[in-house]
Amino acid sequence: MSTAFEIAKRISFQKQKNYTRFIVRLSIAATAISVAAILLTFSIVNGFQATIANKVYQFWGHIRVASVSGEPMKLDSNTLAGFQKNPAIKKITPFINQSTVLSFEQDIEGVVARGIPASTQIPFLRKGKGWSSNTGKDSLLNEIIISDNIAKKLNIQLGATVRLYFLNTGAVQQRKLKVVGIYHSGIEEYDNQFVLVDIKLLQQLNNNELVEGYSIVLNENAPIEATTADLQKILPENWIATSIKNYYPQIFDWIGVQTINRNVTITIMLIVAIINLLTCLFIIMLERITMIGTLTALGASQNFIRKIFLFQASFICWTGILLGAIIGLGLSYLQAKTGWIQMDESAYFIKELPIKMDAIQILSVLIGTAIISYISFLLPTLWIKKISPAKAIQFD
Repeated sequence: MSTAFEIAKRISFQKQKNYTRFIVRLSIAATAISVAAILLTFSIVNGFQATIANKVYQFWGHIRVASVSGEPMKLDSNTLAGFQKNPAIKKITPFINQSTVLSFEQDIEGVVARGIPASTQIPFLRKGKGWSSNTGKDSLLNEIIISDNIAKKLNIQLGATVRLYFLNTGAVQQRKLKVVGIYHSGIEEYDNQFVLVDIKLLQQLNNNELVEGYSIVLNENAPIEATTADLQKILPENWIATSIKNYYPQIFDWIGVQTINRNVTITIMLIVAIINLLTCLFIIMLERITMIGTLTALGASQNFIRKIFLFQASFICWTGILLGAIIGLGLSYLQAKTGWIQMDESAYFIKELPIKMDAIQILSVLIGTAIISYISFLLPTLWIKKISPAKAIQFD
């Protein structure tokens, strides 16, 4: 154990009350608050971005394949086989979107009927069991899944029968459907607009087996843009693969803005922590100016004296960092488990403040804060060489 470390330990943990003791505690508290705020910022922004993006992906998939002109299309077996060979693809779902009017008793509402295969898992299903499971391969389901918003607006209960009116080739066609499920995504743009029906129902109305496009879901952590480019290489000339981010740029741009807010918050917190630590170290050195003069007179080098104060600053820095980590991670864990902080779902698309902790980010915050702090500590220690031993010993 070095002599400089022993001296730093003795003066750091002495029980004598003095003005410096209050400053040290204040610096530890400020560092802890800054580190806790940074960790919370990372956890909240990560959770917010992942939760909103996943909601969009669950509803639409990660990539949409459609014709350039928007005309109906049919995927040939060779192209489908090419899709399935891509290891990044998890699921391929054909769909048709068609405007319609939903009627229940005396109320009507303009909606978009989204046709998907009856074997598809329903996203955000809140009530009901979804599609019937005892249907044959070629049978048509006269069932519908509506959103919670539409159900409340028209006072539709689970199991009720509603009517859909379609305008095809100048004629109005009606279909009676049973409500077998109610979903709630939290994104009002979807909840106020879309109802889900069997894709065969819309194909029957259109007298063909064509579809509007294909929704492609990727495996977790698969690169969306790279996979989109790979799919485009095997598509026919009049087909195009587009990431969902490009279909809904307003949502993903809004998500991206949170990264800027996160970086600004982290920068401010780091500046606050560094200024507090620098101020604390200057005050400690000023209080120990007599000790500095005495050690210099006894032949101690400037590097030796600098090490004493760097060790002392390290005690303060790491105490604050570890305390901040406990507070920040503790609050993040508490929110993740209990969801005690609620949000306005109509404004933020989520009801509870989401949390997503990343081990690499946590270590980066702790180690990065320590490194920046150590670099900053060197600045006040440069003042040591300007202290005259004779004047320092006489200083009171």
